[in-house]
This record gives sequence, C-alpha cells and structure tokens, in this order.
Amino acid sequence: MAIDPTKFVREVRSEVAKVTWPTRRETMITTGLVFAMVALAALFFLAIDQVVALGVRALFAGSV
Repeated sequence: MAIDPTKFVREVRSEVAKVTWPTRRETMITTGLVFAMVALAALFFLAIDQVVALGVRALFAGSV
C-alpha cells in the first residue's frame, strides 16, 4: 500500500471544503455563552466552597 502525498492533500482539501464554518457572529455568540457559563460555574463552586468551609469551621469549633 503506497502512500501518495498529493492524493492525501487533494482529499484533505476536498474534506475541508465540505466543512460548514461558523460566521463571525455565531462565533462571538458562542464565545459569550461559554464565558457566561464559566462565570456561573465559578459562582456555583464558590458558594458550595463557602458552605462546606462554614460547616467544617462549625464542626471543629467545638473541639478546640
């Protein structure tokens, strides 16, 4: 089985031409949504961390 680099390049170009690339607007909207979800996740984990820390402090406060 011989490897033909020119055939490979032709096939790659053919497949890339079939790709539906997002518009600039779609990319900006998706990026904004990703940042928003990251911010929400950060706030959620901050809240959970604070609740757990409060519980651990309360648990060990009586044992001193």
